[in-house]
Amino acid sequence: MKRLLLVFLFMGPGMLLAQSTNAPLNSDYYHLIDRYEIQRGKIYPDFFSAWKPYQRKYIAEFVDSLKHSDVQWSATDRFNIEYLSNDNWEWADSSGNTSRKPFLKRFYRLKSDLYHVNTKDFDLHINPVLYFGGGRETESEEKTFINTRGVEVRGMIDRKLGFYSFIGENQAIFPQYTRTYIFSGNNVVPHEGFWKKFKDNGVDYFTARGYISFAATRHINLQFGHDRFKVGNGYRSMILSDYAPAYLFLKMQTQVWKINYTNLFTEMTADVLTSGKSLVGNGRYPKKYMALHHLGINIGKKLNVGVFESVIYSNADSLSDGHIELKYLNPIIFYRAVEQQNGSSDNVLLGMDFKWLAAKKVSFYGQLVLDEFLLENLKEGDGWWANKYSVQLGGEYIDAFGLNNLDLQLEGNLSRPYTYSHGDIYNNYSHYRQPLAHPLGANFTEVVALARYQPLGRLTLTGKLIFANYGSDTTGVNYGGNILKSNTTREMDRGNEIGQGIGNDLFFADFTASYQWKHNFFIDLKHLFRKVDSDLPALNQKTNYTSVALRWNIPQRLNEF
Repeated sequence: MKRLLLVFLFMGPGMLLAQSTNAPLNSDYYHLIDRYEIQRGKIYPDFFSAWKPYQRKYIAEFVDSLKHSDVQWSATDRFNIEYLSNDNWEWADSSGNTSRKPFLKRFYRLKSDLYHVNTKDFDLHINPVLYFGGGRETESEEKTFINTRGVEVRGMIDRKLGFYSFIGENQAIFPQYTRTYIFSGNNVVPHEGFWKKFKDNGVDYFTARGYISFAATRHINLQFGHDRFKVGNGYRSMILSDYAPAYLFLKMQTQVWKINYTNLFTEMTADVLTSGKSLVGNGRYPKKYMALHHLGINIGKKLNVGVFESVIYSNADSLSDGHIELKYLNPIIFYRAVEQQNGSSDNVLLGMDFKWLAAKKVSFYGQLVLDEFLLENLKEGDGWWANKYSVQLGGEYIDAFGLNNLDLQLEGNLSRPYTYSHGDIYNNYSHYRQPLAHPLGANFTEVVALARYQPLGRLTLTGKLIFANYGSDTTGVNYGGNILKSNTTREMDRGNEIGQGIGNDLFFADFTASYQWKHNFFIDLKHLFRKVDSDLPALNQKTNYTSVALRWNIPQRLNEF
């Protein structure tokens, strides 16, 4: 990864232009932005919404355009627009962000920041991060809770170099189904990296992200650091999601004319060392690497089409650690050709995505991922194991049925057995033993339905239903759902179908009432119902879970699997 940093540094300080950091990934926050793009009925050229997160300066420019439009916004919409403007005030027209009574005259002079500095040469925003929550469930008498304390810092130097840092210290006891995932599954905490055991059933872990950002030219942005990304317009992503923890990255994004071209080079963790119910932190975890490029093109004002290709590689074995393959650092080459030149030992995925603003207030989107694919075998219809692909198709309806701020979303996802897997841990599509795409891995079908209603600016009601059917394994057998298993241990070459193995039907329902008391300070009341009906009775699960939480400058923690 040192070579990537050298590339970053050699771009030269003389070429730096005005720079912005990203708005951190948060499904509730990004829904607000995306809904107004759908509502206006045409693609906003600076977003290229298939690639998230967005830069704050583009969010601010978009929000300012909404303010100056001739649309008669509802009171709730005006609240949302002002909220987004205040949250990105260093780039926006945010005259309403001034506090009436600053704390000790130095803190919260603006509603959005505990402390800030804004001069010609230096911009700084410091905010606390808190997440206190607790709940009870029917499946266990254990009292659940989450306790997060941290700080978030962002800013700019000379309006040219942007920087961002987040660190949080956490202790948590999760609901029973999540504890089962952690302690009886892969020995990892969903969305997180290294962790230690806390009390009998809890976990203790740090969360850390940080990067620097600058513009090499007017149209090329470079970022280097430790964070995660999401590709796609859906609730889930079959290409790259934010489910796995953050990773070391170098991102180059070229945005010119109607084109957005993104290159992502990463260093990831291939496996972890465990001891009992905790990770071991006195050994070096094996590494692997990913190179991904995504090209998005706006066709007219309503359609965006993207194509992507990624490769996971390591060149590691039991005797040596992995290393970067210099050929994959070429930002404009076809990775599959390079992979074949190297002996076809790496894991290449390719595919496409789209977003279509079909009518005012209506959007359709989708993704197609090809892992391995032979048309002849697909035509034969005999379930050849290496015809591996994933598909997503969904739509959103904004201000549904004429009711302001009622937004509906319906999405379907499927993934063939053995998709994302490979011959060993160094080449499967995972990081820190967690999927880089869908949390269910592979060998599943899923339907996600969401209803978001905002009757008041500060109050949001969200209902969510997830239906999934997936196949799991018996002891010593690999039916293709667990992407961490080597696909050389597959059960059969022919006759494979989605859901094979032990059949499981998942029903997940979530209702959340979220009230924003102050800027980015939320009070959440949540009820969750989750049920798994399995062909193997020992895998059956059922729980009702009710919780309340206080969140400050941090998104909801969602374990939706």
